[in-house]
Amino acid sequence: MTLESESSKVEGGALLGVGDFPAPVDGSPDLLIIAGEHSGDEHAAILLADLRRMHPKLKVACLGGVELQAAGAQLLYDLTAVSIVGFVEVVRHYNFFKGLFNRTLDWIERFQPKHICFVDYPGFNLRLAEQLAARGLSKKGGGQIGLSYYVGPQVWAWKAKRRFKMAQVLDRLGVIFPFEVDCFADTDLSTEFVGHPFVRASWKAPFSYDREAPVLLLPGSRQAAVGRIFPLLLAGYRQAKIAKPDLRATVVYPSEPIRELLETTLKAQPDLAENVELVRNGSQGIAASAVLMSSGTMSLACALSGIPGAIAYRLNPMSYWLGRILVKVKYIGIANLLLDRPLHPEYIQGAARAEQLGRELQRAIDDQQAAVQAAESAGELHELLHAGSDASAAEWLAREL
Repeated sequence: MTLESESSKVEGGALLGVGDFPAPVDGSPDLLIIAGEHSGDEHAAILLADLRRMHPKLKVACLGGVELQAAGAQLLYDLTAVSIVGFVEVVRHYNFFKGLFNRTLDWIERFQPKHICFVDYPGFNLRLAEQLAARGLSKKGGGQIGLSYYVGPQVWAWKAKRRFKMAQVLDRLGVIFPFEVDCFADTDLSTEFVGHPFVRASWKAPFSYDREAPVLLLPGSRQAAVGRIFPLLLAGYRQAKIAKPDLRATVVYPSEPIRELLETTLKAQPDLAENVELVRNGSQGIAASAVLMSSGTMSLACALSGIPGAIAYRLNPMSYWLGRILVKVKYIGIANLLLDRPLHPEYIQGAARAEQLGRELQRAIDDQQAAVQAAESAGELHELLHAGSDASAAEWLAREL
């Protein structure tokens, strides 16, 4: 399970200070979006693109990333430049996050956006919602700013009691998995399933299955996690190449800092590097015969595309130990959770070894039944993520604007 995570700009390994955010370009914004990770930035950008087709003159500012900026939001601060994950890492950078938090709160109080849409990123966003209520700025605190939350915190995995705090400070919640509505049934928080962005009619799958294509390696989007996981994926790929010397690999990266990290890792293994292609996230139709990946948003995209393979994940040892105590789910991959079976076998912490990952990669390539099962599971997932959704996320949010 991906634990609470936050994002931060990093230079030479040190967190940069947070300066004052710019003033809104055209007066008080109609909407402020706060999305703190690459996946949140991508989901929010899809929402905003749909929303701006409905309301072309909508004034939008964001703390997010380049995807939201490209969709038409004024980028106040890039929260997605580099991400960190885990209890220990967040505590280590406490002063940075405190400064970021205070700057955000001050900007909201000064420029008074009409509405705020939080996207995932619960460690930051829920605390911000609490303070907006405490300062009397939000509607639940007696003020004028409405608060919507899109992509709900995973209360079904851990910190279940925070749903009651959410009901106290938020006006509404839009969730992307149908079972999440029931998680808030014992609160008075207006909760609606608004469909998953990956099953929208206009969504273009980044991946496709092709038995003759290279294998896909997806190390994730958070720099520290990529530093731990990418060498594991490469080691599994190396093992598979022993039996299949001509095997090639495609590695997808979300940002330039991650690309630089991947290149540095590959330079230390030149015999592999010549068979590995780095491709920027957002490229369409990347074909793959199998996948080794971190858990996360792209693992669901692979599952929806019917690509067989396995998941590998490692955390800081202390973060992992705490996670084992607090996180109460059977699987870390969202597709496995939705299906309640290991479509993609999971190798976590010490279990993520080169030999096992190499065997999984070979199995996914050679065993035609693995491809059949992946294709059938993709159909199940599409049905699960469509079920019961009466409105898109943009239509849901537009009701409050």
